[in-house]
Amino acid sequence: MGVVLPVLFALFAALSNALATVLQRRAALTVPQSGGLRPGLVLDLLRRPLWVAGILAVIAAGVGQALALATGALALVQPLFVLELPLALLIASLMARRRLPGALWLAVAAVVAGLGVVLVAASPQGNRTHVPLERWVLSLVVCAGVVAALTAAGLRRPPGRARAGCLGAATAVCYALTAALMKSAVHILDERGLVAFLTTWQTYAFGATGICALLLLEHAMQGGPLVASQPALTLGDASLSVALGVVLYEEHLRAHWWVLPQLLGLALVCGGVLALAKAGADAP
Repeated sequence: MGVVLPVLFALFAALSNALATVLQRRAALTVPQSGGLRPGLVLDLLRRPLWVAGILAVIAAGVGQALALATGALALVQPLFVLELPLALLIASLMARRRLPGALWLAVAAVVAGLGVVLVAASPQGNRTHVPLERWVLSLVVCAGVVAALTAAGLRRPPGRARAGCLGAATAVCYALTAALMKSAVHILDERGLVAFLTTWQTYAFGATGICALLLLEHAMQGGPLVASQPALTLGDASLSVALGVVLYEEHLRAHWWVLPQLLGLALVCGGVLALAKAGADAP
């Protein structure tokens, strides 16, 4: 299995998602906050051109992600979306015509270097296309329970770090599950054609989880500072995606002494993400 195409498609998707995050965050801060999960929030946002532009960027990202998942392992593609945070901060600084201080450039470098070390050391392998239904049922039940618990915990708290962190983590679970379902649906499209794609349950399941992720993301953005929601979203999505890749698609990561550089790279990524999220809390 090659890595160049899925990496390029994933990087395009990460860049598109970063642009979408900046535009959607700006739009989300212009509508009234809600105490509960309010589907009408999306209707309010539809009246904001910035949010609509963000949705177009999300669609472009979805196409890139689908192509990446069709050509590469879930455990390879999804961790690359960690780059969304530094890219979003860079885009926000360009839009605001502000320079990033040297410390933030070091944080960006830490994320990029750490991610590179993790992926090279782990060397994700495997591209299974068919997942038994019993694996899907177990994964769906567990993920749905986690999302429900995190959402309930977040909505019980007032706006602040705890609320944003819980909702960000719930969004991460939805993102990872959406990617896993999308990978299956795209393979069905490639192997069996459009009719099979439109009649398989995975297509509608990834659409439903994607909508849930979008709704949770908007509430997470409103619920508290970026320093609380973004690390939970960024790191949670990558971690759970790797787990789903192993459990559902039987993807393999290198073990033994390779675990040491993986842990080192993970520490660099976590430190960089936390630093960038803290800076992003003050970003326009």
